[in-house]
Amino acid sequence: MLLQDKIAVVSGASRGIGRSIALTLAHHGASLVISGTKVDLLHDVASEVLDMGRACIVAAGDVTNEETAENITAKAINEFGRIDILVNNAGMNMRTSTIDMDIKDWKKVMDVNLNGNLYFCKAVLPHMIKEKYGKIVNVSSTTAKSGHKNAIPAYGASKAGVDYLTKHLAMEMAEHNIYVNGVSPGPVQTDMIKQWSKEYYQQVLSKIPLKKLGTPENIADVVLFLSSSMSDFITGETININGGTFMS
Repeated sequence: MLLQDKIAVVSGASRGIGRSIALTLAHHGASLVISGTKVDLLHDVASEVLDMGRACIVAAGDVTNEETAENITAKAINEFGRIDILVNNAGMNMRTSTIDMDIKDWKKVMDVNLNGNLYFCKAVLPHMIKEKYGKIVNVSSTTAKSGHKNAIPAYGASKAGVDYLTKHLAMEMAEHNIYVNGVSPGPVQTDMIKQWSKEYYQQVLSKIPLKKLGTPENIADVVLFLSSSMSDFITGETININGGTFMS
């Protein structure tokens, strides 16, 4: 029960890594407010959380709209009185070369992956400052640290922006006892890999020193660590979780 009686907001919680994060935090005692755009899937996650005996509120919305973060934060405060943990997991990717990329797609990916994080941080931080406590975990990507031609260039650029935002907020918020960290997943077994050909799957696998893909639970476990008191002397860090594909 590492998060007994804690209140957590998790964006992009309907499936994949976000779903696993929500369920892991709940398993360790947290009550949740979960957001995303797939309302039916969010309710499935909420049902599992409720079965654990934890409270869970579904608050659907598009993270590219600044009001979404404000409304979800207000709902969490009205229901629970505070927010102890914020996990910014909502994100998207496209697979387009720079030359073929439409500028509107660049803006969309940047808006979801980077601006959406900022909107949630700006909405939640005043409440954490008031409580003199908070844990923020931003979900980045190994693509932020190395070139990756299989993703739209906006994806790596947006995640690199998330890495910097993590460091900047960690510096600003340290005096308020607010910890800001990130996780940087590498190849993970989610619905996204269904798009991969068998050849591409083997190509990805061959570049992983541990010779296996990660699982959503692998990512969720590190988010749990960063959300708990076990990480009380860590801030401004983004932890690689990628089987050794990128080491720093």
